[in-house]
Amino acid sequence: MVRFKSRYLLCEVCFSERSSLPLLEDKAIYNTVRAAVNRAHGDYGSAHFNIGVMVKYLNAHTGVVLIRCRKGHYQLIWSALTFITCLENRGQRVPCFFNCLHVGGTIRTCQKFLVKYNRQQLDRMLLDCKTDAEKQEVRRSILSCSLSAVREEEAYEDWSDDNEEI
Repeated sequence: MVRFKSRYLLCEVCFSERSSLPLLEDKAIYNTVRAAVNRAHGDYGSAHFNIGVMVKYLNAHTGVVLIRCRKGHYQLIWSALTFITCLENRGQRVPCFFNCLHVGGTIRTCQKFLVKYNRQQLDRMLLDCKTDAEKQEVRRSILSCSLSAVREEEAYEDWSDDNEEI
């Protein structure tokens, strides 16, 4: 028995308007990528796309997409992502582009990278915060990225509450 090796493309769908994010559906992403591969690589790319490409994960709130494809042909899919300029869903054409964040061999490595990437994004947001309340909220979000940090923060809050009562 032969196991087919896969590559996972972790991509971010970037819209000019955040209100367009609810329009994301895995079927629309699949059809858009399929059309882009067909335009960029013709029948050869289309044949490889039909063999083993699948949208494994889609988060419509953040615009993160995980696309699975065969190991030998992931570069065809990756190169075609740059030609996507709009996404058509429910009769609407929304201008967008795909930003490939990571190429991994397993879903787990992509998840680890996504946690790291989100943490970096929150660190960048922290620099742009203007009020102390915003900074505190972003710091809390950064701490929630790792479970051990959240537990330490809760223990510290409990400890400081006990000391204030004394």
